[in-house]
Amino acid sequence: MMSGLLPPLSSRTSTMSHPTCCCSASLDRCDRCDLLVDLEGFHLMSVARTPDALVLDVESCNQLVGCPGCGVIAQGHGRMVVEVIDAPWAGVPARIRWFKRRWICREHTCQTVTFLEHDERVCAPRARLGARAIRWAIRQLRFAGATISGLARQLGTTWNTVWSHIKPCLQAASDDPARFTGVQVLGVDEHVWHHQDRRRRGPRELTGIVDLTRGEDHPTARLLDLVPGRSGTVYKNWLAERGEDFRSGIQIATLDPFQGYKNAIDDQLQDATSVLDAFHIVKLAGDALDEVRRRVQQDTTGHRGRKGDPLYQIRNLLRASRHRLTPRQKERLREAFTADEAHISVEVAYRCAQQVRDVFHQDRPAQGRRLAAHLIERLPTCPIPEIARLGRTLRRWKDAFLAYFDTGGASNGPTEAINGIIELGRRTARGYRNPTNYQLRMLLIAGGLDASTHTQL
Repeated sequence: MMSGLLPPLSSRTSTMSHPTCCCSASLDRCDRCDLLVDLEGFHLMSVARTPDALVLDVESCNQLVGCPGCGVIAQGHGRMVVEVIDAPWAGVPARIRWFKRRWICREHTCQTVTFLEHDERVCAPRARLGARAIRWAIRQLRFAGATISGLARQLGTTWNTVWSHIKPCLQAASDDPARFTGVQVLGVDEHVWHHQDRRRRGPRELTGIVDLTRGEDHPTARLLDLVPGRSGTVYKNWLAERGEDFRSGIQIATLDPFQGYKNAIDDQLQDATSVLDAFHIVKLAGDALDEVRRRVQQDTTGHRGRKGDPLYQIRNLLRASRHRLTPRQKERLREAFTADEAHISVEVAYRCAQQVRDVFHQDRPAQGRRLAAHLIERLPTCPIPEIARLGRTLRRWKDAFLAYFDTGGASNGPTEAINGIIELGRRTARGYRNPTNYQLRMLLIAGGLDASTHTQL
């Protein structure tokens, strides 16, 4: 295959397998070169290297084309060269120069006079990025943690050019109702997406709704939507907008101990089972224990914890599972509990918190459920005020707490994992100013658009 400039059209022979090929008939390199281009029905004519990019000259193999207006075989009428940005080749920006055939219709009654050939596999009409470059860019954003500016550098173009071609694909996928099908387990959580003036960028909090369904079609959790605000009303309105078919398919709804979300689930998902997240239950017990430690520390020493104070030295050990402590760590706990008679409250609170943790580590769900029901009855009567308040909280959430053991351990943990992906994406991009761009990017990297055909380019 010749490299460099394209030879004159008149010098090409029509006796070879590629009628427009300029290679010698004894060479078999054409098919292999066409395979590298990977455009069915197109032939790679030449390759040139410029200081800025690798230039691939291609043309279609179609010799006969019917008029789009009347269907009559059109006649060739010259060519027009269109250059589009291709995906990088070996780390080098690439360009495809498509020698488009111009056709003229000789049918006098046809309103179509001339027309250009078109193929969506190469590029859309008047597009600067080719279809392959768009497909490559979306995959880089989805799986490689890339940024738009980084993609622009690799493609040898600008940020606006890249995003203006990617955004319509993501927007079409976001509007595709097919991505909401098959949802049986629903999770909800919130996060802060900006720290600027609310009057300029709107609410700082966004409510994230996550599909926690697991199966062949749903191997991992995926983000379904991001809604401005954090309230039960926001979640309720989102559920109402999804329609009856979506709501009737929800069997389990996991949530944090936020009453607004619980009210929305009770109102819109009457047939679903609400499950309180296990992590947050353990966190509530740990927070109550920490409050007891700080109160006793203040009462016994008259100051906050300092280096050398017995209770301050074990602050991290108190939050750890007792089954993971070494003998030395257990001895440190015993020494701190016996250092002062007033420390007995901390020891009791520690044992209560460990019992809350133990309900999720029983051999059988029935055992964990019985222990959880026992704690719900006992903790509200504890003389330690912080533990009694913990017991009242668990009693208020009794049904959602016990539902954990009836649903195979449904958890809101994957929702928190999705929040971690969102935080990483926002950090990688150095923050966002446009809420729409933020939503589309987070839906893409968190799997919310995988079910749509618009991202399967």
